[in-house]
Amino acid sequence: MEKENIYILGIESSCDDTSAAVLCNDTILSNVVADQKIHTEYGGVVPELASRAHQQNIVPVVHQALEKAGVKKEQLHAVAFTRGPGLMGSLLVGTSFAKSLAYGLDIPLIDVNHMQAHILAHFIDEENHNKPPFPFLAMTISGGHTQIVKVSNYFEMEVLGETIDDAVGEAYDKSGKVLGLGYPAGPEIDRRAQLGNPKAFQFTKPKVDGLNFSFSGLKTNILYFVQREVKADPNFITENLNDICASIQYTIIGILMSKLKLAVKQIGIKHIAIGGGVSANSGIRKALKDAEQKFGWTSYIPKFEYTTDNAAMIAIVGYLKYLDNDFSDFDVMATARLKI
Repeated sequence: MEKENIYILGIESSCDDTSAAVLCNDTILSNVVADQKIHTEYGGVVPELASRAHQQNIVPVVHQALEKAGVKKEQLHAVAFTRGPGLMGSLLVGTSFAKSLAYGLDIPLIDVNHMQAHILAHFIDEENHNKPPFPFLAMTISGGHTQIVKVSNYFEMEVLGETIDDAVGEAYDKSGKVLGLGYPAGPEIDRRAQLGNPKAFQFTKPKVDGLNFSFSGLKTNILYFVQREVKADPNFITENLNDICASIQYTIIGILMSKLKLAVKQIGIKHIAIGGGVSANSGIRKALKDAEQKFGWTSYIPKFEYTTDNAAMIAIVGYLKYLDNDFSDFDVMATARLKI
């Protein structure tokens, strides 16, 4: 007997991207993202402007996602949305819209943890993409989070280590600001790093016990280094930008990989999945592939479109929860600091 197709609408509004996706079972039919250019002139996300932009974007983005998928809203089986973590004002826009739509269509509402979604994005059915077997280790790296998580099944996750201050994405962006690069700076640092010498300059690697991370000391070290060198030579940044970027990236990747190696040693799991916006970084992807050869790991790297904040990852969690009949009450509240 042929199984019924399940259609899930996913809505993501945790930060500065408004996204909607439609999924049929575990296959993505559409994944529409509206980014917010206005934050570039401020060098970072302005929460109030982000929530206003979500209000403007959410209706057209959902409409476009349904239209692109060729699915009518009456065909939907559930609406999944990001409950947290994220910016409270931004989360409220997505939460309110999802509640209203699900209530109006008389279908289940499903709340999703944004960080779990980054990990479970690996279970979207994609050609030539292998899904990690349970248990596996996941490293989620983004502008707001840096974590190593042991994943025993879809909804049994244990955080083994996380940042005690700045996340890895913040280290990229704040370093980029010091160098006069635009926001977000991560992609530009990554691009320039490929043109420079990664050992041209040495930066601090913070000493943090166990599997936790720290990036605030590195950020400060880079700031003072640049200020000192520019004082001696006003043209220092211009003449050495590629080497500076390469050295910053080399240091950050070294910090991430050393913690990942320690986690593998302690837990004994060699299946490694990455997620979050910084997992699009070419240097990190190469380091993981090198580790496969050197340490016998198997790494799982998502498609670029599923690394940054997107609704496809929200929709796949919604589908998995739908199969478990794990639905939300309509009085569910957005939570800025939701934990895994």
